[in-house]
Amino acid sequence: MKIGYFLSCEEFGPVELVAQARRAEAAGFYALWISDHYHPWNDAQGHSPFVWSVIGALSAATSLPVTTAVTCPTTRIHPAIIAQAAATSAVLLDGRFHLGVGTGEALNEHVTGARWPEIDVRLEMLEEAVEVIRSLWQGGQRSHHGRHYTVENARVYDLPATPPPVLVSGFGPKAIDVAARIGDGFVTTTPDADAIGRYRSGGGTGPVHAGTKVCFMADEDRARATAHRLWPNEALPGELAQVLPTPAHFEQACELVTPDMLVTPVGPDIETHVASLQAYADAGVDELYVQQIGPEQEAFFDTWAGARRPPALRDVTPRRRHTGDADRRPPTPSPAAGRPRSPSSSPRASGRSCRAPSEHAGRRSGSAAAGSSRAARPTR
Repeated sequence: MKIGYFLSCEEFGPVELVAQARRAEAAGFYALWISDHYHPWNDAQGHSPFVWSVIGALSAATSLPVTTAVTCPTTRIHPAIIAQAAATSAVLLDGRFHLGVGTGEALNEHVTGARWPEIDVRLEMLEEAVEVIRSLWQGGQRSHHGRHYTVENARVYDLPATPPPVLVSGFGPKAIDVAARIGDGFVTTTPDADAIGRYRSGGGTGPVHAGTKVCFMADEDRARATAHRLWPNEALPGELAQVLPTPAHFEQACELVTPDMLVTPVGPDIETHVASLQAYADAGVDELYVQQIGPEQEAFFDTWAGARRPPALRDVTPRRRHTGDADRRPPTPSPAAGRPRSPSSSPRASGRSCRAPSEHAGRRSGSAAAGSSRAARPTR
């Protein structure tokens, strides 16, 4: 399992995120994740820069690959705009950009006044949005008339040599099935071997990404208090993360969260941190992205992740193979747009139109429902 660094747009401003990326590359991290939010989860986190501007800065500051974790291409920003933003990012990063997508949270998506639909509709929207994005990445003028989105005479002019892989986030079984069907990879935040096994058994062959957090500080009690002050939302159950609309609502809900409810590894004991990472490797995660919580970034990069960091943190090897590994193929960077699609996800089977102008029949049609039991949380 490769170890990358998780840039948190909720906790840090744009200048500090770029500085962290430089430190991560110098410390030997494999790649970067970056969250995509309009609001932080609470006011204590205190930041929320526009992720596409930060990615532009990252392209000039680091040579590491970058993945959004994750972008919601359905409500706040139309998928045609995401297609352009992601294509530009891939060009700037010379092909080192991956687009992670998910169904999002009301916290970020309600700001335009649009209705926040139920989860089955949100996943249906996500599947159609990915179809729109991939169509525009094929080049030329494109139109789309679907159940949720309309695109007319659109063309993305600046395209990378190869379309970026699209990794899909999911927790519930319906969402995982969508990820296996349409994704070039799977995104999660938990070391859940059953979920990863479902993704693999459903036909998912791309890499499995996961994100986690640590709070590496000399004083364990202070580290636990820091994690609880900044990230108590990590312990919220069920679908609260998807439906609460403002940071104030999250702060109210988090009044029920006590420090002992957090599973984030805290304090100076490296072995405790390694054990937490090992659980992801054992579950079948291919790439794990770690965020350091709180202000002590220097200690994290110098000690936890610096030149003196233990070999155990350089590369974590699974102690066992998770269900579904027997048929697992090596992950490839080639996007799902270039591979055969299942009948249920093809434009023809779903009734959607996504054609160049010469092929466009000019009629509006519906999209196939995707459905999910729980939306993803890797936008953290």
